[in-house]
Parts: sequence; C-alpha cells; structure tokens
Amino acid sequence: MKKENVVKEKSYLFAIRIVRLHQYMIKEWSEYTLSRQILRSGTSIGALIREGEQAESLPDFIHKFSIALKEANETEYWLNILKDTDYINPEMYKSLHQDCNELTKLLTGILKSLKSK
Repeated sequence: MKKENVVKEKSYLFAIRIVRLHQYMIKEWSEYTLSRQILRSGTSIGALIREGEQAESLPDFIHKFSIALKEANETEYWLNILKDTDYINPEMYKSLHQDCNELTKLLTGILKSLKSK
C-alpha cells in the first residue's frame, strides 16, 4: 500500500486553484501582470516538491524544499497584494491564504525535522 504524500497532494490542489485564480483575473479584470506573478510562484511550490522527490542527495532535497518554502512565502505576498487592491474578495483571499499557510507550515515542519538530524 502506497503511503499518502500530503504536501505533494496539497501543493498540487493549490496549484490548480492558483491557475483558476489566474484565469479569473484575466477574464474578470483583464489583469495580466499580477496574475502571472502569482501563477508563477503559486504553481512552482508543487513543481519544486516534485523535483525534491527525485533529489540526488539529502542536501539537494532540502534545497528544493527550501525554495518551495520561499515560493509559498512569495505567493502569500501576492495574495495580500491582490486582496488589498480588491482584485480578490475577502472570502477568496481567506480560502487561498489558508491553503498557502498550510503548505508553509508543512514545508517548515519537514525542513526543521530534516535539518535537526
């Protein structure tokens, strides 16, 4: 039986939400610059986690997950900008921010446990 990879699954689902947010911003606001920024950072979290799965060494794995954590932090920044400029409503922000925060916590926990070894 294959073990569930929570951070991989959550990052994938988050990326789908970010792609849909990008599509929404283009359709509703004709906004391309900010939507591309959050698309890039929000989808790269999961891509880096996938890269980490094939890491050549523990330091390589830690490096990939550290960059994924940085991308999650950047995504949170863009979410705050989008909320504060009224591109997304408070409910949309809260939901996306909560998912981003969960990923940040998961990545932080994984990195802390690996670095303490």
